[in-house]
Amino acid sequence: MQVKKYSGELVPFDEAALRRSLTRSGASEQEVNLVYENIKGSLYDGISTKELYELAFTSLRGKKDSYAARYSLKKALRELGPEGFYFEKWIARLFQEDGFQAVTGQTVQGHAVSHELDVVALKDGKLFAVECKFRNDADAKVSVTTPMYYKSRKEDILGINYTFFGQNLQFSDGWLVTNAYFTTDSIAFANHYKLNMLSWNYPEGKCLKTRVDNNGEYPVTCLTNLSSQDKAMLLKNQIILVKDLLKNPEVLNTIQVPKDKQEVLLKEAKELIDSPLSHE
Repeated sequence: MQVKKYSGELVPFDEAALRRSLTRSGASEQEVNLVYENIKGSLYDGISTKELYELAFTSLRGKKDSYAARYSLKKALRELGPEGFYFEKWIARLFQEDGFQAVTGQTVQGHAVSHELDVVALKDGKLFAVECKFRNDADAKVSVTTPMYYKSRKEDILGINYTFFGQNLQFSDGWLVTNAYFTTDSIAFANHYKLNMLSWNYPEGKCLKTRVDNNGEYPVTCLTNLSSQDKAMLLKNQIILVKDLLKNPEVLNTIQVPKDKQEVLLKEAKELIDSPLSHE
């Protein structure tokens, strides 16, 4: 049996890979078996990855909302679009959760030209320029031209004094971050020039997926009991992480979410955060 990817490419169906992705939702082995048996009869040759995802998502949600929320992380990151403005906000929050001071949308003058920096982060006296590459396509890959461009931009701002967070500082290094994938050439280039890069599945063991699962830094867009309008309103109110919602549940009154729905929503959020999924 073959599966059609978003790009239209046909690839062999991989039962083991599907089971691994279901396991990463936090479901037990027994629950994964039940989910797989539930969706197996609906599989057919040429099924799209989108349809396969929807089958798995619906079945997982029948077990527990937080399983489906965790399973939907990749899609939830794409919902931080369409231009990636909130993806940059989310990346800044990831750095803040790691003890950095971080701000978004900064412009600095380099040696040659000015640069718009998506995120500027500071920790232990070290200042980092973070470039975010947001992609709407589920199978998108960032080609080698992007780290090449990022390297030249980084070099243009090194060795210059800037004022950030009330201090006079120079950039120590930077990060190139994407919700998509890096091509093998991108990774080879980054390894050679010792560039810091972070994507959905890179670097192994410290990629976005692993980091979020280990630290509970889920974007609010992954919650299954939120409508698209609710998500947009929460983001507008600077509720970027699920943790932010749990710290400030009163915002649900502000955006006029009904009380009964609030209870279900906060239960899902608490389950998601209180049951971290460690990949280690």
